[in-house]
Amino acid sequence: MKDTPEASWAQELLDHLRPTGRDVRRVVAWLADTVRGTASLQDDTGALLAGTRMTLDEELVADIVAGRIASAAWEGQGHHLRLVMVERPHPLSAGVLAVSRPAPFDRRASEIVTRTAQVVELLLRAQEATEAGNRLRSAASDLRLAILQLLMVEDTMSARRVAAGLWPGLLETDTACVYVLEGDAEERDRLAEECLDATHEQALVVRCPAREEHVIVVTPGEAAGQALRSLLDRNPGTFLGGSFRQSLARTAIAYGQAVSALAVARFRPDKAAVYAERTHPERLMDPAALRDWTGRVLRPLDTLPPHTRAELLATTRLGLEFTAVSAAKVLGVSRNTVRARMERVERLLRAEFSDLTVRAVAHLALNIQVGLPEPPVEGADAQRARVRLADLLAQTAVRVWAHDLLGRLDTDPRDLRRTLRTWIAAGGNAERAAHTLGMHAQTVREHVRSAEPVLERRLLTAGSDLYEVVLAHLAVGDLEPPVLARTKQG
Repeated sequence: MKDTPEASWAQELLDHLRPTGRDVRRVVAWLADTVRGTASLQDDTGALLAGTRMTLDEELVADIVAGRIASAAWEGQGHHLRLVMVERPHPLSAGVLAVSRPAPFDRRASEIVTRTAQVVELLLRAQEATEAGNRLRSAASDLRLAILQLLMVEDTMSARRVAAGLWPGLLETDTACVYVLEGDAEERDRLAEECLDATHEQALVVRCPAREEHVIVVTPGEAAGQALRSLLDRNPGTFLGGSFRQSLARTAIAYGQAVSALAVARFRPDKAAVYAERTHPERLMDPAALRDWTGRVLRPLDTLPPHTRAELLATTRLGLEFTAVSAAKVLGVSRNTVRARMERVERLLRAEFSDLTVRAVAHLALNIQVGLPEPPVEGADAQRARVRLADLLAQTAVRVWAHDLLGRLDTDPRDLRRTLRTWIAAGGNAERAAHTLGMHAQTVREHVRSAEPVLERRLLTAGSDLYEVVLAHLAVGDLEPPVLARTKQG
């Protein structure tokens, strides 16, 4: 059976409801072409939503928008005009579909206008539903980021309260692992959705605010790591780094571990790595002595209100682990705020963070401090001999570790150890180190870069790896220990 003209236009109109053709502007343009006239769609304020701008009678439009009449027809100046109300999703007011053409509206043209108005209503509802879904997903994404930022500043109680409303049980745990996936920045939204599906939404999945190609996953469950690994095969060019299991208060530390593992994953056949189990200097120190020293180093901050103290410590910890810019993005504050907080800590500790040895010692104290239940009570350390940094670094196990670590560089004929020591003393500045060594700055950078695989640590970017190497130099006596405010003896 042959298509009639009526069936033809009806089929064309229905085609605009297909998923690939849902566009109100295209429907209004189709309407104008089909009735051989001009068409427009405007909202209750007169704003043009689609089609060609027309001059319409304001009182007539107001009656239609208010629902007093559903449609109207007008003739004059050689044109015929038809106005039809288009209901829009609540709470939006109705719109008006206007069609003008030189010829009178016959039954066919009137039917096309009426049916088109119905299709436009359906498309507007679908568009609003899509936009509402997008707003909901965006709000959920913002909420996940807010929870991560609370964990980063050790405010676990607030993080749990925020999460409990939408994701019950998500943070009802004392420990968690952090994973970082790196892929194509343009595909990150899709990768984040796959992470949510793979973890059955039982993990905190966050689009990293500092790196456009990173997705951060905080998971209390053991199975999530394997589920995330399964995504690597389906997403070529994607890598995964994971942390040790840490307490929620140490989420920032776990994040740093995951980023460090990610650097290793880029060179692994399976494109995944977990932060390497290796000896860290603080694990070789006497715990009680380490806590005593840490408490005295950070004592100048004890006079601050608890919230301010925690905020300064968490910001400085991230600022030392990464850059001020990256820390600002992760915390959701400006870089000037991060720098101001770190400068305040510098003033309180009477320290200078431009000195790499100071940064390494401060990093050690800040990360040990996370595990302390309460700041040490004034006078508690007076009952025993005060522990100096030099005492901690002089312990046999620490010195053996440091000699073994730096001894790996001794076999290189370029004397990488001398270059590295000089570069650290110059605050990580290749130009100043080159001037001292009498070589080109690029050569200094190449020497430091060559030391990275030997020491199995990243050196050209700030963070735990670099600070461990600095502490090793202090332990063997290759560098002088820094002087901090309340620990002048060490």
